[in-house]
Amino acid sequence: RRVLFRSLNLYGVENVLGIPYGYRGLVQRYNHNLKVLNSYTISKIQNQGGTILGTSRGPQNIREMVDFLVEHEIDILFTIGGDGTQKGAMALCDEITKRDLKISLIGIPKTIDNDLNFLEKTFGFGTAVEAAREAIQRVHTETLSLRNGIGIVKLMGRDSGYIAAQAALASMDVNICLVPEIDFELEGKQGLFACIEHRLTSKGHCLIAVAEGAGQKHLPATGKTDASGNKKYSDIGTFLVDEIQRNFQDHPHEPTTRYVDPSYLIRSLPASAEDGVFCLRLGQSAVHAAMAGKTRMLTGYWSRIFTHVPMDYTVAARKKIHPDSLFWQSVLEATRQPRDMS
Repeated sequence: RRVLFRSLNLYGVENVLGIPYGYRGLVQRYNHNLKVLNSYTISKIQNQGGTILGTSRGPQNIREMVDFLVEHEIDILFTIGGDGTQKGAMALCDEITKRDLKISLIGIPKTIDNDLNFLEKTFGFGTAVEAAREAIQRVHTETLSLRNGIGIVKLMGRDSGYIAAQAALASMDVNICLVPEIDFELEGKQGLFACIEHRLTSKGHCLIAVAEGAGQKHLPATGKTDASGNKKYSDIGTFLVDEIQRNFQDHPHEPTTRYVDPSYLIRSLPASAEDGVFCLRLGQSAVHAAMAGKTRMLTGYWSRIFTHVPMDYTVAARKKIHPDSLFWQSVLEATRQPRDMS
């Protein structure tokens, strides 16, 4: 937001407003006050985690939101977020087009899951990986201090396991990485239990990084959705703890299990230096695109080039880890886990 304000100032734009609580702030009946963004209100936000504007989930009335934009004479709206945010922006674009209004909508990809299509990476991912690596290192230290210690770290990643996979590469301490894209079984010669036993026998400890959306076939469906309509997943972390303890309860190794879920601690951190620079470049690109009259697009990054990507492309499908990709091959080489655990 600081980058947007400063970049807009270069174009002579002085009236910059922050919308509180996401799309909810664009609905008049909620009576959320717009936040004036100036050099004073944004002076320190680059060192803070979270957001000074607040967030919310759930659909809002599109017509009411466009009415709000018209009433407050908002000509450019920057939507900062992931898949749900940009889908909402597309719906706004449809209504704006229907009314033949001159309002530009530019998306900035901010999601720690790194799961937006046609984008090499998203703002927040690098910071999340760094924090995940620190959590993994601490749990690794704990498992080393135990006789046949088993450490389990659950990380965010509903449908794409990039945080868990990238953190496994960054730490080099993870022995088993479980992600939503790659199937695995609990039992069998190459199942999870067999992999854990092999690791305990050879090294005396085992560290598992698991994305929150991994292994959902093993758990009962919750039948619930969150405010944004996403399926609520069962807790794979506590499930693995219970199943591993059950399987090894009478085993000669007598392992001890440690479980850590640092997910929301990771989300609340200030941006890393690399992410801060990346965000600055994305924000500058977004402002230049808006002032050039573009709309219904995201600023992206691919092969060291900042790009303009149609919103429709970025949300058409989730970006996922391909089991035959060089990236996943690197994870397998780092963890030494079997290619096929199913």
